[in-house]
Amino acid sequence: MSTITIIGAGMMGSAIAWPLADNGHDVRLVGTHLDQEIIDSIQKSRLHPKLKRAMPDKVSAFSHTEISKAVEGADLIISGVSSFGVEWFAEKVGPFMTPEVPVLAITKGLFAKENGDLQILPDHMNELLPEAKKGKISLNAVAGPCIAQELSARRQTCVYFTGRNEAVLKHLRSLFATPYYHILVSTDFIGSEAGVAMKNAYSICINFPIGVYQKEGPDGIAHMYNPQAALFAQSMREMRKLVDLLGGQREGLIELSGSGDLYVTVFGGRNANLGILLGQNNSYAEALKVLAGVTLEGVEIMTRVCKALPKLEARGLAKQADFPLLMHLYQVIHENAQVNIPWEKFFSDILL
Repeated sequence: MSTITIIGAGMMGSAIAWPLADNGHDVRLVGTHLDQEIIDSIQKSRLHPKLKRAMPDKVSAFSHTEISKAVEGADLIISGVSSFGVEWFAEKVGPFMTPEVPVLAITKGLFAKENGDLQILPDHMNELLPEAKKGKISLNAVAGPCIAQELSARRQTCVYFTGRNEAVLKHLRSLFATPYYHILVSTDFIGSEAGVAMKNAYSICINFPIGVYQKEGPDGIAHMYNPQAALFAQSMREMRKLVDLLGGQREGLIELSGSGDLYVTVFGGRNANLGILLGQNNSYAEALKVLAGVTLEGVEIMTRVCKALPKLEARGLAKQADFPLLMHLYQVIHENAQVNIPWEKFFSDILL
């Protein structure tokens, strides 16, 4: 059995402890400086207050002040922080990383350089590591449709473990795989990571029609599946174009890390709720008041990409016109525009 250290005691960082514990591994769950109440609860009663269930017996909880102790002798380090915590993770954990111990990230997002170049977060993390360790740490990631509260309930889940070394990925799979946690290995690092990053942003847009039609009121037995399906298709087209832009492949995007992850995200959570509120013609500021205290990674990712696109277009590398849905979301969030879905701009490159 192995010793696994998870940094970040949020819902997903904690939930991934279940398959590890079920396989008999010793799991050290380390809270960030924002997770102290969670760690206190686990240490006192085993209860994870956000997942609403007791942590497995094989899981030990550590404070953020005990990172050095928690990573000592670990066979694997898991980054369970959000995209906002990547810099913190690199600063606090980077000094303890070694080439012999792989890192597996559940963090989702993209980073935009000053010139507009976009990076998947593991590549950005590599650049944040101490100089002597850059390019020497095996950085990998989990991609695909996985809701934390369902994983912790041991519901059937299929994901990718993605990175650049197939042998490492297969070893990681052997640590995690259970009868309910099914893992495919993908070396399409860029394509897989781009898909799971962008689904947060597009799930906001796909939920616009719910808010629009809720505000208009019921109309017989009609629902809003037709417009949501069209927005789903447009989202996948734009995500595919972004993967092409980053130099990734498309196979994983069509499957788990794109359509699969987008599907589960549309059905609930903070980004979906934001889309409904915006569709009801609430401003972003008004929506934030309703969603007080939640982390909106979809907004951050969308903002980074939309600010990068004009720079990439000026360099002849991209066209803003290829991303009409994403650019409309930018206008709604940052320019106080009302939701007015640009249907006529969708699928324009294939319509006659």
